[in-house]
Amino acid sequence: NTQNKMMNAVAAVAVSAARRRPLHQSHHAPISFTSLTSAAHQRHDNGPASQQVVRTRMDNASSAAPAAAGAPAPPTFSSYDFPERNEAPVITRTRAIDVASSRRASDSSDNINTSSSTGASAIVPPHSKPISSAPPPAILSAPPSARLSTPATEITTLPNGVRVGSMETPSPVSAVGVLLDFGSRHERLRNALPDDSAVSTAGVNHLLELLAFQSSLPSASLSSTHLRSRLDNLGAATFANSSREQMMYCVDVLRPNAVPAFDLLAEVVKCPEVAEEEVEEMKKVMEFQLMDVVPQILLGEGLQMAAYGKLAESNGDGDGDGDDDTLQQLGRPHFCTAEALPLLSARSVHFFKEQNLLHNPHGVVVSGSGIEHDALVELAMRHFGDMTAANPNEPPPSPPPHDNPHTLPSTYTGGQYRLPTPLHSLYPDKPQYTHVALAFEAPLGWHSPHLVPLCVLQTLLGGGSSFSAGGPGKGMYSKLYREVLNRYSWVESAEAFSSFHAESGLWGISGSCRPDKAGELTKAMVREFVELSRYYVTEEELQRAKNMLKCNVLTQLESRLVLFEDIGRQILTYGRREDAESMCGKIDAVTKEDIIEVVRMAIGTMRPTMGVVGVDISKVPMIEDVEKMLLAESMGTHSVGGSGGG
Repeated sequence: NTQNKMMNAVAAVAVSAARRRPLHQSHHAPISFTSLTSAAHQRHDNGPASQQVVRTRMDNASSAAPAAAGAPAPPTFSSYDFPERNEAPVITRTRAIDVASSRRASDSSDNINTSSSTGASAIVPPHSKPISSAPPPAILSAPPSARLSTPATEITTLPNGVRVGSMETPSPVSAVGVLLDFGSRHERLRNALPDDSAVSTAGVNHLLELLAFQSSLPSASLSSTHLRSRLDNLGAATFANSSREQMMYCVDVLRPNAVPAFDLLAEVVKCPEVAEEEVEEMKKVMEFQLMDVVPQILLGEGLQMAAYGKLAESNGDGDGDGDDDTLQQLGRPHFCTAEALPLLSARSVHFFKEQNLLHNPHGVVVSGSGIEHDALVELAMRHFGDMTAANPNEPPPSPPPHDNPHTLPSTYTGGQYRLPTPLHSLYPDKPQYTHVALAFEAPLGWHSPHLVPLCVLQTLLGGGSSFSAGGPGKGMYSKLYREVLNRYSWVESAEAFSSFHAESGLWGISGSCRPDKAGELTKAMVREFVELSRYYVTEEELQRAKNMLKCNVLTQLESRLVLFEDIGRQILTYGRREDAESMCGKIDAVTKEDIIEVVRMAIGTMRPTMGVVGVDISKVPMIEDVEKMLLAESMGTHSVGGSGGG
């Protein structure tokens, strides 16, 4: 009976297609099926003597059957429609109503007469099970509103110092992962080994980010291919991200698969094989990335190097490694450089992890959102509970910001970074821009009392590209849009930025324009800083900035992945997590006096940092000239009346 149904299903579909109008293709040249032929398939068992099956096939135009009288001539088949086939594929169509009718008829009778040669009584069987009204087990039912409560962050510290933080949400998907207290600031160009040899770890974090979930797991007997296949079968989306101070591994997966997914993630973090061939493969990727680094990344890297420049004396590590000793940790490159790339090896990765991860349980935070806290604590204990410190008898490390014993504080120096770039070889006619950034220090970084006012100030300055679709929330009323982008047609982009670290940070303005206008763009940036130090911002500007910042914070925290990351990074940075309500309260408390104090402190007491990148940077003034401009512009009386002067 099942075979009979299938034979009649094909017949019914083909006959139905023959009775309808000719098929046409929507995006390419029309498809022409020159004949619809019937073929009888003889069965060799005790079933019906014959079954009729109609299939569509492509014949040459010379052998095509004559078209029916009055029927439009079919369009000519083009070889461009199916360049890799000798004939067009079989195309069938089924209407939903036919499927529904066939199900009812199939349920009412097991034996159906299918001897009609016209196929009129043929049944089209369903190709899958009917969709159930009940949700699958992986989909959580929404709890009644009476049972809903405000989600809270739960934090547990394991006996060995590993911290676990999570927030339960009624979501069918869980985001779980690990954040680690090491980054590119802990890399060194030369590390002395006990056997009198040396190994370079410069660029290791860049390499680790690419190697994540791409290396074999000997402990689980999984090759890199099988690892990716296992994660795909679990429906897991994997992420890895490195910064100057922290490394993050994350898996986003359906809740029922969270446990096996975390099992694999823990192995990826602790004990990947990292073979030489895997490293060499990723080094080729890094080499390709280095061939076309966008100017914005070059500018950001250069700004860090200039802000935390080389020190005249050793930074205290006592290695005596010459030039590498004078590099401050925050002034080292985050991305691997062309000079450091050949020195990377599998040995570099293993040495770096041995030094910064495997014996530093206090620098490990297991984070999760959309998962029960007790379940996450159990997973963390299973995989990270056996980690021990390098010297178990030593007291626990100091509280943040310096949990990692290899973290050495960096000192802000200020300065400039100027990088002329060659013309793009592939796109010589592409418009060329000069990119300029002017920044000041944010003392104490993440732990600064001025952190929230600086975030409000960044939102108040706003900015962006010269093109914007506009609309609410796009920042079109921010200061940089009103006073720079809308005033000067030659400005390509202008926006405020900030970057914070454990002991220091940067905030400032970056922009781009035609090379011949780069000097004027620099002067416009200087004027914005000076005006902020001389005049109070208006209440309207301040309230708009605070509302936008609160909106951005709350909107971002609606994301499961952002929530997971926020929990982990706050615990790693502060040892606790501040909830959204408390953060919004701090934003509301920012005043005009706070804004002007932050700007005056920066301009009056610190040397600026400037970065310049572009094909032609000759029009950009030197850092000494910028300091003179800041002094000249700020020589006026520091009156605090009025708003938005100039």
